[in-house]
Amino acid sequence: MNSNVKKGLKITGISILLLVELLLLVVLSYVAYLSAGYYRVKDNQALAIENNKTNLVQYGTSYSISTYNIGFGAYSQDFDFFMDTGTLNGETITGTHSRAKDEKTVKENINGAIQTIKALDTDFSFFQEVDVSADRSYFVNQYEMINLAFSEDSANPEFEAYSSSYASNFHTNYLMYPFNEPIGSIESGIVTLSRYEIESSTRRSFPIDEGFINKFFDLDRCFVVNRLNIEGSDKQLVLINLHVSAYDEGGVFRKQQLELLTNFMKSEYEKGNYVIAGGDWNNDIADSINTFPTQQEVPEWVRTIGDDEIPEGLHFVECKDEPTCRSAEMAYTEGVNYTVVIDGFLVSNNVQIDSIQNIDTDFLYSDHNPVEMKFTLIEAVEMPENPEVTEV
Repeated sequence: MNSNVKKGLKITGISILLLVELLLLVVLSYVAYLSAGYYRVKDNQALAIENNKTNLVQYGTSYSISTYNIGFGAYSQDFDFFMDTGTLNGETITGTHSRAKDEKTVKENINGAIQTIKALDTDFSFFQEVDVSADRSYFVNQYEMINLAFSEDSANPEFEAYSSSYASNFHTNYLMYPFNEPIGSIESGIVTLSRYEIESSTRRSFPIDEGFINKFFDLDRCFVVNRLNIEGSDKQLVLINLHVSAYDEGGVFRKQQLELLTNFMKSEYEKGNYVIAGGDWNNDIADSINTFPTQQEVPEWVRTIGDDEIPEGLHFVECKDEPTCRSAEMAYTEGVNYTVVIDGFLVSNNVQIDSIQNIDTDFLYSDHNPVEMKFTLIEAVEMPENPEVTEV
């Protein structure tokens, strides 16, 4: 081998080594960047309540409440998500997108979701996956859109404005994955609206997977405890807005989150308070795994919450008239995608349930459908050992 060839090989080898070292430096720098920006929101964080009301809830009055995961404005019927995987006709399908199609689509979907809830005219409204500032939704401030829509209505001068609170549920520096369409930076959360005075609103942290990789992609899961005083009573109505983990193999953290939540609810119920928890449970809450027509197999993530996981004094208000969530590894086609009920309400037995319905939006604005429930608070002289529950 002549000297020129040897020299060339040496230069090539050095160049490759330098390139490898450069790539390693870039990777380590990026990991340091993500780690520097990572934090968990402190537990028991008091939340600001905007435009708080002064009127109190009362006994003997029927109230309405809704919950809606709006999917950060991305989930039109043609949207699929890169973290979802399913099976169709024996073939494994994985979504490809991490971002909404464009800013126009985000605004159309958020406005569609807003108008859906405004049409229900509920007294209390829960929203999940509300982006405040995120690459994936083109930095459309969705909390601002919701606040504006529920604080005024130019077409209806008698519209009654709502109070609101926001809790962070997902925050991260710029995520480069997936490489074909990086999800980017995200600040997103859950929103609570009320037509009645909220005495306090507190963010409670759920346990989550804090493994080195998973902690960057899983949400900083939480539930929000909203306390409302009842007129003429020392008891409270406790409304809980929640969004539990989705990408949780074996349901390990979902079980921990459920245990934390239900123990809290039970303690409030034993004080004589009236407790309603609603939101996206990411678990089958209505024994609906095989209820709705589909050409897909049941996804691995679908898990039914067992009766033995719910403490005495609490129960899910089951409704299976419509599904509340669709599979998102592919675009939506009715009767093809797998659908299930994972959104709704867990209540204490002293809350009288007047009605419940899952709202069929044909998944036009999100991969979820909203749920509406009507309820009444009945004054009790003392807590019965086995409270009667109104069947739906």
